[in-house]
Amino acid sequence: MSKTFFEWKTFEKIDFRNTPLEKWNYEHCRFLKCNFSGIDIWTIQFSECTFSNCDLSLIKTTQTVFTNIEFVDCKLLWVNFDHCSNFIYGLEFENCMLNLSSFQGIKLKNTIWKSCSIQEVNFTGSDISGSIFSNCDLGKSIFMTTNLESCDFSSAYNFSIHPEKNKIKKAKFSLSWTIGLLDSYGINIV
Repeated sequence: MSKTFFEWKTFEKIDFRNTPLEKWNYEHCRFLKCNFSGIDIWTIQFSECTFSNCDLSLIKTTQTVFTNIEFVDCKLLWVNFDHCSNFIYGLEFENCMLNLSSFQGIKLKNTIWKSCSIQEVNFTGSDISGSIFSNCDLGKSIFMTTNLESCDFSSAYNFSIHPEKNKIKKAKFSLSWTIGLLDSYGINIV
Protein backbone atom coordinates (compact mmCIF):
# COMPACT_ATOMS: atom_id res chain seq x y z
CA MET A 1 0.00 0.00 0.00
CA SER A 2 1.42 3.38 -0.93
CA LYS A 3 1.87 6.19 1.55
CA THR A 4 -0.79 8.89 1.29
CA PHE A 5 0.52 11.41 3.80
CA PHE A 6 3.63 13.04 5.16
CA GLU A 7 3.93 13.32 8.91
CA TRP A 8 6.46 15.28 11.01
CA LYS A 9 8.53 16.13 7.93
CA THR A 10 10.44 19.37 7.28
CA PHE A 11 10.58 20.80 3.78
CA GLU A 12 13.25 23.48 3.41
CA LYS A 13 14.16 25.80 0.53
CA ILE A 14 12.09 23.90 -2.01
CA ASP A 15 10.74 25.69 -5.06
CA PHE A 16 7.50 23.81 -5.65
CA ARG A 17 7.12 25.53 -9.02
CA ASN A 18 9.96 23.26 -10.20
CA THR A 19 9.52 20.31 -7.84
CA PRO A 20 5.83 19.37 -7.73
CA LEU A 21 4.17 19.16 -4.33
CA GLU A 22 2.73 15.67 -3.85
CA LYS A 23 -1.10 15.62 -3.64
CA TRP A 24 -1.01 13.98 -0.21
CA ASN A 25 -2.01 14.96 3.29
CA TYR A 26 0.57 16.83 5.36
CA GLU A 27 0.36 16.48 9.15
CA HIS A 28 2.64 18.21 11.64
CA CYS A 29 4.94 19.29 8.81
CA ARG A 30 7.15 22.38 8.58
CA PHE A 31 7.72 24.33 5.39
CA LEU A 32 10.72 26.66 5.66
CA LYS A 33 11.68 29.20 2.96
CA CYS A 34 9.68 27.35 0.32
CA ASN A 35 8.18 28.84 -2.83
CA PHE A 36 4.60 27.81 -3.62
CA SER A 37 3.89 30.87 -5.77
CA GLY A 38 1.15 30.21 -8.31
CA ILE A 39 1.00 26.44 -7.83
CA ASP A 40 -2.19 24.40 -7.54
CA ILE A 41 -2.67 22.87 -4.09
CA TRP A 42 -6.27 21.76 -4.68
CA THR A 43 -7.62 19.00 -2.42
CA ILE A 44 -4.38 18.83 -0.38
CA GLN A 45 -4.94 18.63 3.37
CA PHE A 46 -2.61 20.49 5.72
CA SER A 47 -3.09 19.82 9.42
CA GLU A 48 -1.02 21.14 12.34
CA CYS A 49 1.58 22.55 9.91
CA THR A 50 3.83 25.61 10.02
CA PHE A 51 4.80 27.72 7.03
CA SER A 52 7.75 30.01 7.75
CA ASN A 53 9.31 32.52 5.32
CA CYS A 54 7.34 30.99 2.43
CA ASP A 55 5.84 32.59 -0.67
CA LEU A 56 2.30 31.29 -1.17
CA SER A 57 1.15 34.13 -3.44
CA LEU A 58 -1.44 33.25 -6.07
CA ILE A 59 -1.78 29.63 -4.93
CA LYS A 60 -4.89 27.84 -6.20
CA THR A 61 -6.79 26.56 -3.18
CA THR A 62 -9.84 24.72 -4.53
CA GLN A 63 -11.01 22.31 -1.80
CA THR A 64 -7.71 22.70 0.08
CA VAL A 65 -7.95 21.95 3.80
CA PHE A 66 -6.10 24.11 6.33
CA THR A 67 -6.58 23.10 9.97
CA ASN A 68 -4.52 24.52 12.82
CA ILE A 69 -1.96 26.17 10.59
CA GLU A 70 0.62 28.80 11.51
CA PHE A 71 1.94 31.18 8.85
CA VAL A 72 5.01 33.19 9.95
CA ASP A 73 6.78 35.78 7.78
CA CYS A 74 4.94 34.56 4.68
CA LYS A 75 3.65 36.22 1.51
CA LEU A 76 0.06 35.22 0.78
CA LEU A 77 -0.84 37.77 -1.89
CA TRP A 78 -3.99 37.19 -3.99
CA VAL A 79 -4.93 33.97 -2.17
CA ASN A 80 -8.60 32.94 -2.37
CA PHE A 81 -9.10 31.27 0.99
CA ASP A 82 -12.80 31.25 0.14
CA HIS A 83 -12.10 28.50 -2.44
CA CYS A 84 -10.79 26.21 0.31
CA SER A 85 -12.74 23.31 1.76
CA ASN A 86 -15.21 24.03 4.55
CA PHE A 87 -12.60 22.51 6.87
CA ILE A 88 -10.57 25.68 7.28
CA TYR A 89 -10.00 26.73 10.88
CA GLY A 90 -7.39 27.38 13.52
CA LEU A 91 -5.29 29.73 11.40
CA GLU A 92 -2.66 32.07 12.81
CA PHE A 93 -0.81 34.67 10.76
CA GLU A 94 2.25 36.46 12.10
CA ASN A 95 4.15 39.15 10.20
CA CYS A 96 2.53 38.09 6.92
CA MET A 97 1.47 39.95 3.79
CA LEU A 98 -2.09 38.95 2.83
CA ASN A 99 -2.86 41.87 0.52
CA LEU A 100 -5.54 41.41 -2.14
CA SER A 101 -6.61 38.03 -0.74
CA SER A 102 -10.18 36.90 -0.08
CA PHE A 103 -11.95 35.32 2.87
CA GLN A 104 -15.38 36.05 1.44
CA GLY A 105 -18.26 34.10 2.96
CA ILE A 106 -16.23 31.70 5.11
CA LYS A 107 -16.26 30.91 8.81
CA LEU A 108 -12.89 31.64 10.33
CA LYS A 109 -13.65 32.34 13.97
CA ASN A 110 -10.94 33.14 16.52
CA THR A 111 -8.21 33.72 13.95
CA ILE A 112 -5.05 35.44 15.15
CA TRP A 113 -3.44 38.07 12.95
CA LYS A 114 -0.22 39.61 14.36
CA SER A 115 1.65 42.47 12.66
CA CYS A 116 0.21 41.64 9.24
CA SER A 117 -0.45 43.67 6.12
CA ILE A 118 -4.07 42.87 5.29
CA GLN A 119 -4.71 45.53 2.67
CA GLU A 120 -7.55 45.31 0.15
CA VAL A 121 -8.67 41.96 1.53
CA ASN A 122 -12.31 40.90 1.04
CA PHE A 123 -14.10 39.77 4.21
CA THR A 124 -17.63 40.20 2.78
CA GLY A 125 -20.15 37.86 4.40
CA SER A 126 -17.55 36.05 6.48
CA ASP A 127 -17.69 35.11 10.15
CA ILE A 128 -14.41 36.09 11.78
CA SER A 129 -15.91 36.66 15.21
CA GLY A 130 -13.52 36.46 18.14
CA SER A 131 -10.51 37.15 15.94
CA ILE A 132 -7.57 39.31 17.01
CA PHE A 133 -6.01 41.86 14.66
CA SER A 134 -2.89 42.86 16.59
CA ASN A 135 -0.94 45.72 14.99
CA CYS A 136 -2.40 44.99 11.54
CA ASP A 137 -2.82 47.33 8.56
CA LEU A 138 -6.34 46.81 7.19
CA GLY A 139 -6.21 49.60 4.59
CA LYS A 140 -9.00 49.32 2.00
CA SER A 141 -10.13 45.91 3.24
CA ILE A 142 -13.81 45.20 2.67
CA PHE A 143 -16.10 44.44 5.60
CA MET A 144 -19.70 44.05 4.46
CA THR A 145 -22.24 41.88 6.32
CA THR A 146 -19.24 40.50 8.19
CA ASN A 147 -19.56 39.03 11.68
CA LEU A 148 -16.94 40.91 13.72
CA GLU A 149 -18.47 40.26 17.12
CA SER A 150 -15.89 40.14 19.92
CA CYS A 151 -13.03 40.89 17.52
CA ASP A 152 -10.09 42.84 18.88
CA PHE A 153 -9.15 45.77 16.63
CA SER A 154 -7.60 47.76 19.49
CA SER A 155 -4.18 47.98 17.81
CA ALA A 156 -5.34 47.61 14.18
CA TYR A 157 -5.27 50.61 11.86
CA ASN A 158 -6.41 51.97 8.48
CA PHE A 159 -9.67 50.04 8.63
CA SER A 160 -13.08 51.22 7.46
CA ILE A 161 -15.97 49.32 9.05
CA HIS A 162 -19.56 50.44 8.65
CA PRO A 163 -21.25 49.72 12.02
CA GLU A 164 -24.72 49.30 10.50
CA LYS A 165 -23.62 46.86 7.78
CA ASN A 166 -21.59 44.53 10.00
CA LYS A 167 -22.05 42.77 13.32
CA ILE A 168 -19.67 44.50 15.74
CA LYS A 169 -21.17 43.77 19.16
CA LYS A 170 -18.46 43.53 21.84
CA ALA A 171 -15.69 44.27 19.31
CA LYS A 172 -12.76 46.30 20.69
CA PHE A 173 -11.44 49.43 18.98
CA SER A 174 -8.89 51.99 20.12
CA LEU A 175 -10.14 55.51 20.55
CA SER A 176 -7.55 56.82 18.09
CA TRP A 177 -8.88 54.60 15.27
CA THR A 178 -12.63 54.99 15.84
CA ILE A 179 -12.53 57.22 12.78
CA GLY A 180 -12.57 53.94 10.84
CA LEU A 181 -16.08 53.37 12.18
CA LEU A 182 -17.28 56.82 11.15
CA ASP A 183 -15.75 57.49 7.73
CA SER A 184 -18.64 55.77 5.91
CA TYR A 185 -20.93 58.52 7.22
CA GLY A 186 -18.99 61.27 5.43
CA ILE A 187 -18.29 63.08 8.70
CA ASN A 188 -15.34 65.48 8.85
CA ILE A 189 -13.53 64.96 12.11
CA VAL A 190 -10.96 67.61 12.97
